Amino acid sequence: MSISTVPEHAPYASVPDAAALAHAIVDTVRDPLLVLDHDLRIVAASRAFFQTFHLVDQDVRGRMIYEIDEGQWNIPELRTILEKIAKDHATVEGYEVNRDFPRIGRRIMLLNARKVFYEKGSHTTTLLAFEDVTHRRGIEEKVQELLREKDMLLREIQHRVANSLQIIASILLIKARTVQSEETRLQLEDAHQRVLSVAAVQQHLDVAGRGGSIEIGNYLTRLCETLAQSMIGGSRPISLKVEADPGTVESHQAVSIGLIVTELVMNSLKHAFPGEKRGQAIVVSYKVAEGDWKLTISDNGIGNPDSNAPQKKGGLGASLVQSLAKQLDAQVDVVSDANGRVVSITHATFKSKPSEAA
Repeated sequence: MSISTVPEHAPYASVPDAAALAHAIVDTVRDPLLVLDHDLRIVAASRAFFQTFHLVDQDVRGRMIYEIDEGQWNIPELRTILEKIAKDHATVEGYEVNRDFPRIGRRIMLLNARKVFYEKGSHTTTLLAFEDVTHRRGIEEKVQELLREKDMLLREIQHRVANSLQIIASILLIKARTVQSEETRLQLEDAHQRVLSVAAVQQHLDVAGRGGSIEIGNYLTRLCETLAQSMIGGSRPISLKVEADPGTVESHQAVSIGLIVTELVMNSLKHAFPGEKRGQAIVVSYKVAEGDWKLTISDNGIGNPDSNAPQKKGGLGASLVQSLAKQLDAQVDVVSDANGRVVSITHATFKSKPSEAA
């Protein structure tokens, strides 16, 4: 509901048969409408008003609005509003009334009111219009109920997915411990880690938000904390740090970004630090500039000068990162040397076209 105070309007000029014209206008209004005098007595009512509230002219004409329909409109808030209109020349829009009316049952009405000034004398009237929004509110409540049911279903699905991923990861780990082939064991352990990575992304996506925008800094921080606890623990002197600009991403983008970060962090932990030394670090950086963003995963490990060469057998991780970056409409760049390895995933838009040569 809104109440606004407006300057006194210029009075309406008199026209022939003005009263008849006014009554005709009131009768043609589709929403219920009352015309009140300066004492808030009803001097006219629209046909829609009588039809909506199942009343007749003798039930309302000449009576104060607070008296009609067995006192249903004797509402303290409505008194305050109408008195404010009379005193301050204010207008009222969208004042909601939720009442059980004797003849029509429970209704939700939006009230709109304004004072009308006339050319001669100090005579004024107040127009009070009613908008029945009962059906609309019912639909809105139904939509909210369906949304709540959808959220409950999504939470149940998320819970079942998390449990299933944990079971699959456990089975893979058990199998890895029982096979004789070293190559098969390594592949099963790799699959185990990837399943855990998907579970971590799913878990922290569920915590950060569902079906909408997600604060990327908190999301990446929680994700990397989980990765550090599960893969570093207290046994290796490696730090995992997140540096993220403030900003949000859509949930489907967060999934791809989370999987990229998980894959590249796991890769660095497995291959970048074959020995233990002080200062070993992995940094996950997310920078934003207007509509562009850049995700960087860097480490100060041994590096790999041949990182840009064609992938050899077992390059599933690189293919996965490329595929996820493509979904994000982003470009992957890799720099690897004796100082470590830096993988950048950049989403850039062209804000202007280059000038054509003269």
